[in-house]
Amino acid sequence: MEVVPSQDVIGAEIRDIDLAQPLPAEEFARVEAAFNTHAVVSFPGQFLDEEQLIAFARRFGEIERNFLTQYSHPRHPGILYVSNIQENGRDIGHSDAGRVWHTDMSFTARPPRATLLYALEVPVENGVALGNTLFASAADAHDSLPVETQRRIAGLRALHQVAGRRARTGTGQHDQAQRRDQPSVVHPVVRTHPHTGRKCLYVIKGECEGIEGMAKDEALTLIDELADRIVEPRFHHTHRWRVRDLLMWDNCSVQHLASFDYQWPRHRRLMHRVTVGGSVPF
Repeated sequence: MEVVPSQDVIGAEIRDIDLAQPLPAEEFARVEAAFNTHAVVSFPGQFLDEEQLIAFARRFGEIERNFLTQYSHPRHPGILYVSNIQENGRDIGHSDAGRVWHTDMSFTARPPRATLLYALEVPVENGVALGNTLFASAADAHDSLPVETQRRIAGLRALHQVAGRRARTGTGQHDQAQRRDQPSVVHPVVRTHPHTGRKCLYVIKGECEGIEGMAKDEALTLIDELADRIVEPRFHHTHRWRVRDLLMWDNCSVQHLASFDYQWPRHRRLMHRVTVGGSVPF
């Protein structure tokens, strides 16, 4: 097994490993250490069925189900279809996942530790793969802040509401009712990574609707300022998809954004997504 770091502040490729086979404890420990260190890791050339994908994900924690249950795999509810493919005029999967910068399911009381995305079909145009996924390091963004700013925001807590992000951006209209049914939660503006101890900015533009004890206008200004810091280009890493890539990312320390440079029916994209449960942010 070889861990090849990217040239960016985050990201690595793990080569010469077969995830269809159960990993010995020592080898899994190396994978987990690489994941905690690099925050976004890819495993190229994996041939996994649903059971093998879930079994690998479960090594990192309990599998969680997404509230968009209409896109769940019929036999494996822990797998969510992420796809632009339509059948009988309806999407078979979550077609606009990742259209805005975010970290997965921050609107829950125990946001997920990790998300895994397994590529079964990748859109291609003139031999070039489309649909890249862009990541940004919320840990490096925090470290880049002036010390005075770090002190000012330490201890602040922000209100997260999933419907807010989609309402503000005008996306996800087909499932707004389901989003509104999700209760809001409060999390630290600066979150401590449970495995590395690094401090990470944990705010999302649109989804964070206020900060405890702060006037709304002042809170939204601060949220936008911090959210914009996270996604500055110097903190970016881009994953360029290939069929049979397995990609996983750390939802505490990174945010991500999907590129939508493809469209149905000219292009087909099909991914299996699995979410691994996490801990209460602190």
